[in-house]
Amino acid sequence: MSEYLIEESDSASTEEDLIVFEDDDGARAVEAALFASEVPMTKDQIRAYVGDQVDVTAALKQLENDYAGRGIELVRRGQGWHFQTSADLAHMLRRERVDTRKLSRAATETLSIIAYHEPVSRADIESIRGVQTSKGTLDVLMEAGWIRPAGRREVPGRPLIYATTPEFLVQFGLASRRDLPGIDDLKAAGLLDPVDEAMEQLGFESGEEE
Repeated sequence: MSEYLIEESDSASTEEDLIVFEDDDGARAVEAALFASEVPMTKDQIRAYVGDQVDVTAALKQLENDYAGRGIELVRRGQGWHFQTSADLAHMLRRERVDTRKLSRAATETLSIIAYHEPVSRADIESIRGVQTSKGTLDVLMEAGWIRPAGRREVPGRPLIYATTPEFLVQFGLASRRDLPGIDDLKAAGLLDPVDEAMEQLGFESGEEE
């Protein structure tokens, strides 16, 4: 079929067909690299496999379009790209299991603070939460692979600061931290109580000192 089209077309069309073939070949190489990887890959990591002659950005865009609406899809998580089951079909492959490691409220609050305010120190977290944060809480989140040490703040004492990881984005289906829900979204979902209402229930007015 393709040979027939090339023979019947003029030289300009033949050149165009060859360019399309080269683009497809590059996309196939990128596709193969992503399928072989167990973790999301950055463009530089992909380029190390397929070579500089492949336009990785264009290949990813082509694959993203090619897989749109299919059983698997190409998605970006932070700076990494990987294939995953389409969201609307995930329930077909999900197996029920007992979750033996649920996050405590302290861990959930700590993770949320880091995600929305990173990079933050332990003192920052305690200031926002209003209570002391145990080292065990941070250890649990690091063991889960969701947060990481991100250096030290250049202030007296040089406290360690923390940030989220690419695994955090993958776990919660986020392309970047910009996709985190806003306060209005959390309130609408019933996941966040208005601070002013909580203070009124305790008999305080917002901004009043004890």
